[in-house]
Amino acid sequence: MPVEKAEKDVQTLVGQIASREILLPEIQRGYVWKPTQVAKLIESLYRGYPTGSLLFWKTNETPVTRRLAIGGPNGQPAVQPLYLLDGQQRLTSLYRVLNDDAEAQIVFNVETEAFQNQSAATAKDPRWVKVYEVARPGAKQFPITTRLCQAVSTLDPDVVGERIGKLAAIRSRAFHMEILTEYPYDEIAQIFVRVNSGRPLKTSDLALATLSARWPKTVEKLEDEAKHWAAKHYPDLDVTFLTRALTGTVLGRGLSTWSHGRLIAASDEELEQGWATVQRGLRRLVPLLKENLKVSNSNLIPSHVALLPLIVLLGEWPDAPMDKDTADGIIYWFLLANIRNRYSSSADTRLGQDIPAAREAEPVKRLLNNLGIRGARIEVTPQDLVGRTVGSPYFFLSFLVAKHAGGHDWWYGTEISAIAEAGQKLEYHHIHPQATLKDHANGYSKTEINDLANLAFISGKANRKISDRSPSAYFVDDKLPPLTEAELAAHFVPYEAPLRHAEAYRDFLSARRVLLADAMTALLSKYRPKWLDEDVEAADPLAGCSLEFQLYQSAWDSGQIVARATGPGFDWVGSFSLAELEAAIDAADGGLDSDIEISKDTVPVRVESDTVMIPIGPFLTTGTIEIWRKTLQREKDDAQPLSRCPKIDPHTWEDEPISFPVANIE
Repeated sequence: MPVEKAEKDVQTLVGQIASREILLPEIQRGYVWKPTQVAKLIESLYRGYPTGSLLFWKTNETPVTRRLAIGGPNGQPAVQPLYLLDGQQRLTSLYRVLNDDAEAQIVFNVETEAFQNQSAATAKDPRWVKVYEVARPGAKQFPITTRLCQAVSTLDPDVVGERIGKLAAIRSRAFHMEILTEYPYDEIAQIFVRVNSGRPLKTSDLALATLSARWPKTVEKLEDEAKHWAAKHYPDLDVTFLTRALTGTVLGRGLSTWSHGRLIAASDEELEQGWATVQRGLRRLVPLLKENLKVSNSNLIPSHVALLPLIVLLGEWPDAPMDKDTADGIIYWFLLANIRNRYSSSADTRLGQDIPAAREAEPVKRLLNNLGIRGARIEVTPQDLVGRTVGSPYFFLSFLVAKHAGGHDWWYGTEISAIAEAGQKLEYHHIHPQATLKDHANGYSKTEINDLANLAFISGKANRKISDRSPSAYFVDDKLPPLTEAELAAHFVPYEAPLRHAEAYRDFLSARRVLLADAMTALLSKYRPKWLDEDVEAADPLAGCSLEFQLYQSAWDSGQIVARATGPGFDWVGSFSLAELEAAIDAADGGLDSDIEISKDTVPVRVESDTVMIPIGPFLTTGTIEIWRKTLQREKDDAQPLSRCPKIDPHTWEDEPISFPVANIE
């Protein structure tokens, strides 16, 4: 089948997008580029760097399409359109920049030749000019050049003029195009999958592309379902999640690189039946979580993967009453799967165990068997909560116990709510503010300061009244009603006055952990099915364990991360390069394994689906690419000068590492 070759400049391509002569087939994912990526594309065009070719499909068919993320009307093209298979992020970015889109305000510094997204600082700095202002059709270069010459008097006017001319010329840069003709839609979907294999396109994107080819209007169905749940405060049930749910239901396991091949082989009946299962399962599961467990917002849930086996279980449950023990058992397994980090690593393999279990005659018993704790009476101990922070699933439990205890917002009387808005929007608050603990003579660590036992759920309005004052002051503020013992008890905050002072902070943590652990145990016991009557204790392997990161960097060095891992019988410290770790995460985003050096020891970085696993001392640290990046961004925000970086005596950890969720890192 023929492949046409052509070249078109940026301005022509942007015009074709505007006139809908370039469209997106449904197999394409949405627009995902960040402003920094858009700025790098414009810089590459400016400097004459290669920017890749574009792949199109020309057909007499009328495939289902999706909108490019450009806004504007949905008119019909006057000529036969081209369907864009590879290059969506680049062309959409160029369209946005050259049409002055509010989310693509890329600016150029005429002095340093740097590019970035517009900020408050660049808007005030006369050396910066918007790319749109220079590169739009009909732009006059002379007044812009004159203005910039006045702003940068030290720069030769000829150099300024040359740089502005070079910037204006990006609209004339040509892209090489390959145009596939006469291919049917199912083959085009396969080409799309192959073109994107090995790129930063997740398995869920490839599965969605395959489903779109096999099952018309797939994306429309998923997007409609996602909108339905977003309106009910479950926005995490998005297209990506629903793709995982559908493929898991059809294939009986999680996503992997072979999923698209199995999806191609699935019959229309299997896909229809799988989608009906997902919809029915969600319409049974979400009310169960909302009404019985009081999970009113999906952003509270630590692991959305844990929903997948339950969707299958409830989606295939017959139209018959469900006894209370089974309903409670579903919630019980859901809570335990989260606090035991069931899917923090090897999620695909574990879904391959749990989805089939959900289809057995006694699904809840089978699921609990897979967790290895059927018959165990689970107790949360104060030691389990040591070193746990906002990323821990125990943080989720700490909200639930306060919610079930009728916890109210301090001073405003409304019940704490994960769906409240404006001033009543829920926030987590440091009971002992960070300002009173940092640099304290007792030497409180970052992990201690951000300990789960120091966090309470109140509104943003109440949080602002507290500011950075000690509880010894704001618990009994003359200008506010004093917080009563009952009000604090609903949040499991000890009432003893000596514990309100920073000097007694560690005693405060110990006392509150006891209260929280008892409440969490009671919550688990509330949902524990009666048929689990064997009183066997199942210990949490992470009890008493913690992992703390601290980034040290300078203006000329991206920096070193010092990691400290502590637990029963060990205290390990190591260091590694931030740049090397970020490169490994980027490689993982493209589906590639790599390695990094930790304390002079080379360790593997493995990726399975979207989960990245890195051995760091005593822990096999696991988490999604998104959570890894959030963790590193948090460290950048809290970086200390490189000059303060301690000297580390490197040593290799030789024992078997314990699986540790990256979300638990402090």
